[in-house]
Amino acid sequence: MAGPTKKKTRRSVAKGIVHIRATFNNTLITITDTSGETLCSDSAGTMGFKGAKKSTPFAAQRAAETAARKARKIGISEVEVRVNGPGSGRESAINALHGAGLRVVSIEDVTPIPHNGCRPRKKRRV
Repeated sequence: MAGPTKKKTRRSVAKGIVHIRATFNNTLITITDTSGETLCSDSAGTMGFKGAKKSTPFAAQRAAETAARKARKIGISEVEVRVNGPGSGRESAINALHGAGLRVVSIEDVTPIPHNGCRPRKKRRV
């Protein structure tokens, strides 16, 4: 038998940060407290969407709704939103957060853009 396990403490947090990572294949939503500790997370894949359906705005909306529901349970009422990536689920995820009853204080795009950094990969030919 293993040693004593540390019980996960339920913290009550009023303000949080929602990180939306919208890639071309999936949308990941992570809710953290103001110091960056992860409280809950969800993605289009964990909602049961597979393959090309993961990258749809509807899948992002569903993931944001469930993440917001978890956040409300913890006690978060107002959030800052940080969006990262070029995916199609950006707008719908923010709208879903607002619709789920979280007060969106600010929206910030944190997509990394190089100021002529390293050489990009070769252009994709389809």
